[in-house]
Amino acid sequence: MPNSYQPSDSELDILRVLWNSQPLSVRQVHEQLAKEKDVGYTTTLKQMQRMLEKGVLERRAEGRTHLYSTPLQAPKVQRSMLGRLLDKAFGGSSFDLVMQALGQSEPSEEELDRLEQFVQEKKKQKRHDKDTDG
Repeated sequence: MPNSYQPSDSELDILRVLWNSQPLSVRQVHEQLAKEKDVGYTTTLKQMQRMLEKGVLERRAEGRTHLYSTPLQAPKVQRSMLGRLLDKAFGGSSFDLVMQALGQSEPSEEELDRLEQFVQEKKKQKRHDKDTDG
């Protein structure tokens, strides 16, 4: 499985279910997906079989049930997806991405405080890096 794996929307839905609780049977994954959208059991089954063939999912037998899990870690997939979005939609500008994201929703006071703290930490890190490079 390549490090730059870009899941489709339906693959990402399945991965999210598994990241929350794995291993799961196809039926268990399907029941979770069905809470959020109208999806057929056979569609879920076929998608998970394709993901297994790609190496995105792993399967083990437990009695007559097959349990699925994923070796992929959510942060790695998210970083890969974000990197692609950043390059394709924002020309590599993290500033433009953040400004667009903040403009799409109404951040809470806590989120703004955390963002401000993050910016302050980045500034400190930049000053430290500049001091140690020179």
